[in-house]
Amino acid sequence: MTASKISKGIIKDIIIVGIGVLAIWIGLQIIFGTDNPFYVVSSGSMIPELEIFDVLVVEGNTPFEEIKIGDIIVFDKPSGQERVIVHRVVSIINDDPFTIRTKGDANPASISGTDFPVTKEEYIGQVLYVIPQVGYITKILNPPVNYIIIAVIIGFMIFKQISKSKKQKELLFDSPSNSDTDSSQESQTKWEDLDIIPKDSAYTNLENGVKKDEVEKKDNAEQIEPKSDNESESEDSERKN
Repeated sequence: MTASKISKGIIKDIIIVGIGVLAIWIGLQIIFGTDNPFYVVSSGSMIPELEIFDVLVVEGNTPFEEIKIGDIIVFDKPSGQERVIVHRVVSIINDDPFTIRTKGDANPASISGTDFPVTKEEYIGQVLYVIPQVGYITKILNPPVNYIIIAVIIGFMIFKQISKSKKQKELLFDSPSNSDTDSSQESQTKWEDLDIIPKDSAYTNLENGVKKDEVEKKDNAEQIEPKSDNESESEDSERKN
């Protein structure tokens, strides 16, 4: 297998993996009703309920107006900074528009601009499940470890393609010998089958390659010998007498 075929196989595997990951991600977004169903806890503001590097499974199907006091929600920081907060709802500030106040379990009080006011615009979703300490994987995936993992995956794909090509070559080299052996065995079987076929009576008794009927004709011809002239004359004289 040439290098171009190997590279095509690797590209094909990468495309298949990419499409599979994309399909799974889109499916999770639809199921959980949010653009990003997974978040990693990065601070200790919710200890002991949530530890650093816990992974949160968030669902956005619950309407913001149905959020109750005591729920743990994920939301964008109200002050406009690009930061995601995960805190517990401690009070409802206003019903129209619906506005809530949150607080970290480990914090002494709510922080203005961080914990409140939280409206529907900042709301992302409610915490559904907590997977303890799985977030350490994100630490492992930082450079250069992530590049090493990618290199290992690509190396595995190359090894897979090379192994596949070697197996195909072995099958290609083995097939002619196998076919010759099969043909010789088949011809031998055909010759052996000839002995099973019933033969005509002319071929049943052979002596040194000569048919029996020909042998019998030859023997009869030898028994009937032509008479000599003297014997013929003596027989004629006897008849006259």
